[in-house]
Amino acid sequence: MYYEAAEGMARESLEKLQTERLKRTIATCLRSPFYSSRLGKLNLSPDDFNSPADIAKVPFTTKNDLRGNYPYGFLCQPMDQYVRLHASSGTTGTPTAIFYTQNDIDSWAGLVARCMYGVGLRKGDVFQNMSGYGLFTGGLGIHYGAERLGCLTVPAGAGNSKRQLKLLSDFKVDGVHIIPSYALHFASFLKGEGVDPRRLNWRIALIGAEPHTEEVRQRVQELLGVKAYNSYGMTEMNGPGVAFECEKQAGMHVWEDAYIAEIINSETGEHVAEGEVGELVMTTLCRDGMPLLRYRTRDLTRFIPGPCACGRTHRRIDRIAGRADDMMIIKGCNIYPMQIEQALMSLPEVAQNYLIEIFKEGEMDQLRVKVEIKDDYFVEDMRVLTALQKKIASRLRDEILVTPRVELVQHETIPKGDGKAVRVVDLRGKE
Repeated sequence: MYYEAAEGMARESLEKLQTERLKRTIATCLRSPFYSSRLGKLNLSPDDFNSPADIAKVPFTTKNDLRGNYPYGFLCQPMDQYVRLHASSGTTGTPTAIFYTQNDIDSWAGLVARCMYGVGLRKGDVFQNMSGYGLFTGGLGIHYGAERLGCLTVPAGAGNSKRQLKLLSDFKVDGVHIIPSYALHFASFLKGEGVDPRRLNWRIALIGAEPHTEEVRQRVQELLGVKAYNSYGMTEMNGPGVAFECEKQAGMHVWEDAYIAEIINSETGEHVAEGEVGELVMTTLCRDGMPLLRYRTRDLTRFIPGPCACGRTHRRIDRIAGRADDMMIIKGCNIYPMQIEQALMSLPEVAQNYLIEIFKEGEMDQLRVKVEIKDDYFVEDMRVLTALQKKIASRLRDEILVTPRVELVQHETIPKGDGKAVRVVDLRGKE
């Protein structure tokens, strides 16, 4: 039924395993310059951790901690034990670098294989990785997991839609890994090429690397003719494979034999009530080279109460609702980009791409949303376009309580790259 027996462990056994691995992780962390200092000041040792809940004795680790101790301050092993590093995708400032031993790579591959098995991929399937390789973890992380599962793995990389289509067709690909924004772009490409995606062999798409709404998932499934499964990962926690949907598509199972997950109030640091949205905090349990304790992800989600119909016992988190540091305050209202996406993608006239711009008018911050419109709706009649503009503004106002300026643009005119979509641009002080 499962790729690994651990997926169906009884809750009591799972928590016992977490405790054993937490003790080992604390002992490992004490070898790093950063944690030996931090835990040493609190006189914490492995003996102080007798349940997963005891992780609360440890202060949070933040991205600033990683940057402030870059590059080697978190390492727990001699340098000759490390075989790879990945780094955050930021282009300015100090990146966050994560180091892996061979054991870390093997463990990570196993977790990704578990995820892929859980959505229906099997040994012998052909799997095309349409994600960027290099320092970005989504490429190699998914690649190694697919190979571990036993898939014939096609390392297509990002972009070059013509090549992607040829590979999909020639090798009768069963499953793909693709970021949501590129999936929508690829659907437009297939339409332009006169290709019916339902004539392709594929049946499964793993989508992640950027937050997206349920509306976007439904569009991907409808436009590409596949079942699309949400995933969660981040460089600091290995990369992809931290949490994944099963075939029920009812939330993402966090692999609790490899992680301790907490959800906190971002302002107070206290745990939120079950089912309440807050900031996800993660602790690694199976990493030798660079374990992290109570890492503040800044990602907003909630634990989904109750068991999953698939029978897996690992807790589920809801899709990421945004980031705690992505919140915009416009005219006194707290607004997250995901709210805008949800509203836009519910409208049949709206195409795949949009751009949110924050700008200043006088002393006031203002919001402008550029929206690509499907070709069928982008007509020359200004009365029709004005009515559509008002409709979109009204729908956004209902969702975010602020009326933004809406600018309608033709389909495929908002610039896009091969990587994660840029959804928000801050123009304050630049206009």
